[in-house]
Amino acid sequence: MRIAYCIGTLAIGGAEKQTLLLADEMRGRGHSVLILVLFRSDAVELETKLPVLRLNQKRSVIGMLRAQKTAMLFLTAFDAEILHSHTYPANLFARLLHMRGFQGSVVNTFHNVVEGGWLRMLLYRASRRWMTAATAVSEAVREQTARKGLAAEEKIFVIPNGIVIRDFCRKKCQQEMQRRKALREELADKEAFVWIAVGRIALAKDYPNLLRAFARVRAEETRCELWVVGGVAMDRREAENRALLRKIESAAGVRWMGTRTDVPALMIAADGFVSSSAWEGAPLVVAEAMAAEIPIVATDVGGVKEIVGDCGEVVEKGNGEALAAAMLRVMSETRERPVRRARDGRQRVEERFSMEAIAAQWERFYADVTLKAEAER
Repeated sequence: MRIAYCIGTLAIGGAEKQTLLLADEMRGRGHSVLILVLFRSDAVELETKLPVLRLNQKRSVIGMLRAQKTAMLFLTAFDAEILHSHTYPANLFARLLHMRGFQGSVVNTFHNVVEGGWLRMLLYRASRRWMTAATAVSEAVREQTARKGLAAEEKIFVIPNGIVIRDFCRKKCQQEMQRRKALREELADKEAFVWIAVGRIALAKDYPNLLRAFARVRAEETRCELWVVGGVAMDRREAENRALLRKIESAAGVRWMGTRTDVPALMIAADGFVSSSAWEGAPLVVAEAMAAEIPIVATDVGGVKEIVGDCGEVVEKGNGEALAAAMLRVMSETRERPVRRARDGRQRVEERFSMEAIAAQWERFYADVTLKAEAER
């Protein structure tokens, strides 16, 4: 198959990372792939050796029309059978290409239960006829997508995010133990229990709730630290995000690490993972922490329960007391005895969320979509 993937930017984020992982896996399976990137980004970007077409679209109607023209020329030359888009701007862009004459199948993927305000919802509903099929990264996202009318319910299928398991090896081999020891000596009190939270400083991640919870934890267990990994979201709330960053940096026991490319190593060096999100789709980072075999505490948003199952602590969102209590339970269990749920979490991810297994689902899905499109012509 010849598959073009479309994404807004390649800035470090879950949807962006998933797009590149999937494209790389599909190329490894013998398919031809092309990445379309809509916008220029000033943020740190994910690296890739895949072929990338940067459209550098201006955020205007004229800019979008010019980008559409360029994209159509390249898709025609590439002879794309599938145009697979991720997140709102790319989903709408792909639908408009279909409206303007793109002959392949258009697949939209929805990554979050919150896709934007009323204008986005209106444009999604008005353009849904120009989408061949849609997928959601969790059942929770599928339900919200259908309820809001963003895509016809019978055209929405659930295919979860996948991760590269080998990147999160925690086997007690010499190399991994040395890496953990080096990071702990560099970054933490060797006797402290280290929590790690991974995600951009943005409203959705609800870091104020995490700071309140961690303050409660530290009041009872002083030998603990919190590592916050992620850059500042450069969105319309940038000023608020930067104000929040200052609070994170000044909080007792909290270390802000900014954008990092060694997240797997940091997870292996940590003792527990915590997520305080107010909303999510199916957060890739939760599955990654499970693969790293560390205990999980997360808020009950989006598809978190679908990922975690009974292999971690899932608590009510926005409830700092519940979050702190779960963190304290995990710390007590971990110090007293090995945590079986962490090992079970690794096994659950291997069975359900490995990129190899998820790519196989995508191959079957693409084939079905292509056959149905040909039958309808």
